Amino acid sequence: MEHPKEIRRVVLDGRSLSLEALVAVARFGAAVELAPQAREAMARSRALVEKIAGEKRVAYGITTGFGDFATVAVPDEWSSQLSTNLILSHCTGTGDPYTVEQVRGMMVLRANALCEGLSGVRPLLVETLMEMLNRGVTPVVPQKGSLGASGDLAPLSHMGLVLLGRGEAFYQGRRLPGGEAMELAGIRPLDTLVSKEGLGITNGTCAMTSVGGLHLYDALQAARTADLISSLTLTALTGQLDAFQERLHAARGHRGQMLVAENLRRLTEGCEILERCQGARVQDAYALRCIPQVHGAVRDALEFIRSKVDIELNAVTDNPLLFPEDEAVLSGGNFHGEPMALPFDFLGIAVAELASISERRIERMVNAALSNGLTRFLTTEGGVNSGFMIVQYTAASMASENKVLAHPACVDSIPSSANQEDFVSMGTTAARKAGTILENTRSVLAYELLTACQAIDIRRREGCFGQGLSPAGEAVFRRVRERVAFLEKDRELWPDIQAVEAIVRSGELLELVPWIK
Repeated sequence: MEHPKEIRRVVLDGRSLSLEALVAVARFGAAVELAPQAREAMARSRALVEKIAGEKRVAYGITTGFGDFATVAVPDEWSSQLSTNLILSHCTGTGDPYTVEQVRGMMVLRANALCEGLSGVRPLLVETLMEMLNRGVTPVVPQKGSLGASGDLAPLSHMGLVLLGRGEAFYQGRRLPGGEAMELAGIRPLDTLVSKEGLGITNGTCAMTSVGGLHLYDALQAARTADLISSLTLTALTGQLDAFQERLHAARGHRGQMLVAENLRRLTEGCEILERCQGARVQDAYALRCIPQVHGAVRDALEFIRSKVDIELNAVTDNPLLFPEDEAVLSGGNFHGEPMALPFDFLGIAVAELASISERRIERMVNAALSNGLTRFLTTEGGVNSGFMIVQYTAASMASENKVLAHPACVDSIPSSANQEDFVSMGTTAARKAGTILENTRSVLAYELLTACQAIDIRRREGCFGQGLSPAGEAVFRRVRERVAFLEKDRELWPDIQAVEAIVRSGELLELVPWIK
């Protein structure tokens, strides 16, 4: 599958956006283009909106107010003000802004959803969104304020403000008034929104899907990285390899488990230390022996989550939807975030498990009672030196924080809009906290990598099982040692930790071992 940074151009048609393409646009600045058939589909649905408004037919959000105001008729001459007021009144978010890449993800998702031609917006609106993406104008969108029910109303309203030359935007590294950013980029803001366009912008799951989708992509990479790092820990702890035999895992049959076991077999192939220590014990503790079962279950969870995100990337999630073939205007609940809330809560739970088992492996390396011959806290001169003692403390802190954050957001609900919107998803909260869990987990994995390299050096000094690592293990070990020296005596550890965290987050370990599944 093509790496997102290799994708230079993404054509939006409402039907074919992939997770890699989302990342390509949001993170790596790929250009977006509008498919001709999408422009035609939007023009047809726009013509239907104008016909409905002209005939003064009752249609939610076109000739009526919103939410509990659905019973209030709005004259045709006020339809544009109705849409614009929706944006102005709903931009109530608070907190730190989403990252530029997360907002770019929202923009491409909103544009793609409108391209299906069921929302009644003008092609001009989508073209303006796409211009903003291609020229680097990114609305400032506060992180807090969405219930994930009638869409991500507050976040997407802040996004929509800049279309009108209002609000704030990031442009060329500066935070500016929205109108100024648009002017500097050479983009003409919309003079006004017209009937149905306010709903077209704000009704939808684009904030939660962007945030959660980007975290999902990074979690998929973190899961592969976890296999790689755990193979170094296996080496440091002289793990017994029978636990990874193919036939053992085929007997159970879970795809993720079999995949991880295969990774571990390949990652440890040719490792002298492991070859010479086989038979040292009957079996290892779960944190080593059950890596395929635990990491594999995480892989299966991530694949389930991806299957749901793949659908949502091309979903039409506003309300009402217009079907020009029979002029139907159907009010429903496609904006409801529950189909994403459950998967994104699952994302946080699954990723937290990677951190929990990683922390247990760290503990085994620093605890001389569990490390199969390594020194206490991986020191060469214990007592005066504490070595890696507090590395495990910090990893334990983050693993425990993850357990608190892994409580599902979707099981909570609070009614809104005079109880018209009486059951909400909290999907955006689920996506946001999954990101915090992911960042903690990547840090714990970095701590494990740093600890494993220290432990391998000590194991090599001991020498009873030889010196050699597998080719994959040696490549990773050398990359760490290029930036972090062996800890002979206590020193400030935070620069070492930051260096290894950067290695883990950059994805460069996977470039060293590109075949890992």
